[in-house]
Amino acid sequence: MVLSSMQDLFADNVSFTTFKLNGFYSLGEWRRFLFIPYFFMLLLSTTSNCILIYLITSQRALHSPMFVLIGLMAIVDVFIPMFSVPHMLLSFLFDWNQISLVGCLMQMFCNQYVAAYQSTLLLWMALDRFFAICRPLSYHSYMQIPNLLKFMFVPILRNTLLNILIVSLAGKLHFCMKNEMDHCFCEHMGLIQLACEDTSINNLLGLTAALLIPAADFVFITVSYVMIFASVMKSGKSSMKAINTCITHIIVMVFSLIFFLTASLSYRIRNNFSSNSRTFISTMYTLFPSCFNPIIYGVRTKEIRQQLLKFFNRVKGSPH
Repeated sequence: MVLSSMQDLFADNVSFTTFKLNGFYSLGEWRRFLFIPYFFMLLLSTTSNCILIYLITSQRALHSPMFVLIGLMAIVDVFIPMFSVPHMLLSFLFDWNQISLVGCLMQMFCNQYVAAYQSTLLLWMALDRFFAICRPLSYHSYMQIPNLLKFMFVPILRNTLLNILIVSLAGKLHFCMKNEMDHCFCEHMGLIQLACEDTSINNLLGLTAALLIPAADFVFITVSYVMIFASVMKSGKSSMKAINTCITHIIVMVFSLIFFLTASLSYRIRNNFSSNSRTFISTMYTLFPSCFNPIIYGVRTKEIRQQLLKFFNRVKGSPH
């Protein structure tokens, strides 16, 4: 009885400061081969986004607000995998699966904070298209830097405060029961599930952040595009160029929303998702949009496609 009480007291006072990321460990020796597809996805993401950034910064024809926003999206897509995928690749090859609590919290904050700007940038793109199509005479005044900063301030403040609060509260939890995560990198839900105390506030805050950042952004985006299409149909203008640009943004938005909702719900509907399935979905939420956003913009945006062809022609024609 006394020994049991001492063990309980010890458990209550000890908190793990290192964790093991055991994503895909049930695959055994086959786990090492995951390095190949994930490495090539990282390479594709980095290369395609860097080319897109280079084109937008170097070509004066792509210096309009819309392309600047696409360039910012490419910067976000470059950074998102960098906070987690290199560590994941080393884990696949060398079984380096340990991470400190501080490292875990830093990785979690960087992933969540930068990923929050995917939906926020899609919102700014929707505003850009709204002013260009529905308020064309006032477009340049609306999209001047001082006016644009007004639209940027609130989302930036929201993303920063919510993510700092989420990570701070997660860092104060007591981890005394288990220090293994069935994941390849640190996620908020994955970490707080290891806590041996009430995490209802953490769960509520995570859900609130999901509602106030991606969900709220997508609601405003949807409203913007409904108004855009209504304006085009009402005016009878065959503004196919503007509509085509909107459709490109909508394709990117739908892909981002699907992966976000699937990754988020996989933790809340645990019985329907195996550990490997949940890990795979979360890694794809990190990598898939970063890989294919620049391809979608490159294929569907005429101006970018033209500059891309010129770029490859120059590279092909350059002397060795």
